[in-house]
Amino acid sequence: MMPLVMATPGETFTIRKISGKDEVRQHLAGLGFVVDSEVTVISRIAGNMIVQVRDSRIALDQSMAGRIMV
Repeated sequence: MMPLVMATPGETFTIRKISGKDEVRQHLAGLGFVVDSEVTVISRIAGNMIVQVRDSRIALDQSMAGRIMV
């Protein structure tokens, strides 16, 4: 397991765990980041990431991407 922030662009991963406070986890779940769903890293620029989860592309900053374990 590793944080999503360490993933390389172009790869698809399965979310294994989401850490953080309840509010943060609920916010990410509302965006589609739930355990056992797939996430694809589209690009990474200066620590910020664009990922595809379900049918949406979402931008995450480094701290949020660090809470998602794949």
